[in-house]
Amino acid sequence: MKMCRGLESLPNSCLERAKGLKARLSIFLQKPDAFSKLGHSNKADKLRPSLQEALQWRETFDKLLTNKHGLAAFRAFLKSEFSEENIEFWLACEDYKNTKSSAKLSSKAKTIYEEYFENDAPKEVNIDHETRKITKNNLLRPSLSCFDLAQNQIYTLMEKDSYSRFLKSSIYQELTKKPMCSCIQQQNSNKKPHT
Repeated sequence: MKMCRGLESLPNSCLERAKGLKARLSIFLQKPDAFSKLGHSNKADKLRPSLQEALQWRETFDKLLTNKHGLAAFRAFLKSEFSEENIEFWLACEDYKNTKSSAKLSSKAKTIYEEYFENDAPKEVNIDHETRKITKNNLLRPSLSCFDLAQNQIYTLMEKDSYSRFLKSSIYQELTKKPMCSCIQQQNSNKKPHT
């Protein structure tokens, strides 16, 4: 009871962060991740990337991001590391750059700024002070490129840091395992017949 009364005295920003943390931690309480379940039905098989497709993701970070399965796997990995705000911001910027209506630019820009840049933003990205300042100034006259500097900085962060860890992760390793039956078939075809 006392603990609940104590929570009421906390600022809303703390409560929101606590809710976010609870949501993030819930991933560990769920059953095995979606990719490990994918091999159990025909419908699921269509959702799982092929081995060749998954292996291509290690060629470049762009190949990973432009592949729907790669993007989903990378998002799951970032979620497990509690840094999904980076990919979410990058995707929000990609969506923003496709905005056709100049009337919508201002409201979309404001939403992105509030969600990813303001102090105590729910999904605040880690960018330097100068980039934050330039981005804020860009919002005075929103254009399709007003988030480019920040988006490039987050892209570089993910490419140089998260991407290499993703390639070593269990999520990626699971996707690049050769199917057991093909390994057995390959071993059998390599055996020499007895004479």
